[in-house]
Amino acid sequence: MRTLTDRVAVVTGAASGIGRALAVVLAGKGCDLALVDRDADGLAVTAALVANRRVSTHVVDVADSAAMQALPDAVITAHGAVHLLINNAGVALDGTFETLAMDDVTWLLGVNLFGVLHGCVFFLPHLRRVPEAHIVNVSSLFGLQGMPENSIYSASKFAVRGLSESLWVELAGTGIGVTCVHPGGVKTNIVRSARLCDEGRRGTVVAEFDRVARMTPEQAAVRIVAAVERGAPRVLLGPETYVIDWGKRLAPVFTQRVLAWLFHRVRPRFDAGPPPGPA
Repeated sequence: MRTLTDRVAVVTGAASGIGRALAVVLAGKGCDLALVDRDADGLAVTAALVANRRVSTHVVDVADSAAMQALPDAVITAHGAVHLLINNAGVALDGTFETLAMDDVTWLLGVNLFGVLHGCVFFLPHLRRVPEAHIVNVSSLFGLQGMPENSIYSASKFAVRGLSESLWVELAGTGIGVTCVHPGGVKTNIVRSARLCDEGRRGTVVAEFDRVARMTPEQAAVRIVAAVERGAPRVLLGPETYVIDWGKRLAPVFTQRVLAWLFHRVRPRFDAGPPPGPA
């Protein structure tokens, strides 16, 4: 987008983390904001940080199709138009594939995949009505490489990547840009609020994430907004994301083997029981 001044941006997952940081950066660029999240209290805090611009808050679950279908009209009523859609809301689910409960799988896909689909489907007609618009879909490092104990999270983020790449091609030349974002370790609460199949591991999982997460939400937001301004089709956040991206380009099978070796060396296998004895 050539300018963000006096444009209207919709940001999902705006109650904390990257979503809140995006709201602040966009407000500094002169954007008016429609902030979307399930967390009304968190939305109120974010709205107070960007009170220098016209702001509306919308307490919506992005997994709720009916609520998301009604959201564009509410945003248009509040702001008159939409120019920038950022599908940022996301959740996490930790556990090996065989330990996952289908209710948890449905929950994650509802937010991470269908939340993005709902945003794109229901806002795209409104984005077509303005001369210049942009869609940002937040994938992940796990949308570049499938990770152990994150199979469904990885599946959702690969799907967001595929959707974004397809949309970019279909919308080329229409005045609507598309950017897919692949964050690595960004210091947000996504792991603290994740669903874990083994709650006894929460402290270990959180501590490991805190150890590797080096980028702040504010740094991530600045990079994402810069990508929108230059019309970049994708943006990688964090050195670990570049390592995985190039590893998958240059030696995709070798990268997979290294990851398997590390996983089974660092963390014991989930065995159903002791190996059977001699017959």
